[in-house]
Amino acid sequence: MDMSQNPISQLQTKVTEIQSNLKKWVSKQSLPVEAAVVTATSGLQGGVIGGFMGTLTGDLASSLPPPASPNFNPQPMASLQQAQALSGGPLIQARNFAVMTGVNAGISCVLKRVRGKEDVQSSMIAAFGSGTMFSLVSGVGGPNLGNAVASGIFFALVQGGIFKIGEKFGQSQQYEDVNYIKTKSMLSNLGLQKYEKNFKKGLLTDTTLPLLNESALRDASIPPGPRLLILDHMERDPEFKSRQASRQKR
Repeated sequence: MDMSQNPISQLQTKVTEIQSNLKKWVSKQSLPVEAAVVTATSGLQGGVIGGFMGTLTGDLASSLPPPASPNFNPQPMASLQQAQALSGGPLIQARNFAVMTGVNAGISCVLKRVRGKEDVQSSMIAAFGSGTMFSLVSGVGGPNLGNAVASGIFFALVQGGIFKIGEKFGQSQQYEDVNYIKTKSMLSNLGLQKYEKNFKKGLLTDTTLPLLNESALRDASIPPGPRLLILDHMERDPEFKSRQASRQKR
């Protein structure tokens, strides 16, 4: 193992590889199997997050007072039920979040397979389903189907807004990342992540990596020490050595 590589970066790469392999395997299965696996794994992740949040808010639920009289006002009682649902213990929160994330992921999976794309409509439909189920399971708004539907609509509107914002601001970032995948990986392995902005400012993309030299790195305002590390890495990396050799033969 190369001790010069960042162990955190190696772990992230391994986790990403495992996730990628799992997605490839799932995508080759039938729709029911894929939807079941995606729903289960997403629900498990949501349950873990909800359980952790429940440990932080469990004391709040126990501190909520019970109604003083059977002739209570339904309006305050509804607010009390909502507070109890949102501040329950680990098991309650784990259940709530597992349902919310699992249903969302499952519906998204089915719609992606059926419609062949991911768009704002699919995102909002999935959010509506998860919001409705979350309301019914958690008791937010009481056992009222109308309130559950209203919660679903609220979730859908919020998710739709988030999707459009992410779509607007994510296009340029996605284009940028595609051109800097290998560059980012190299800098991360060398512990020089803070110089990514220098590479991007100097338009030193993945296609220019085999052409890097002292002058180019200096023009990108990269200090002498990091320059030496980068050039040494380029000389020892088999991929870049082969590219340089093929270029010299032309």
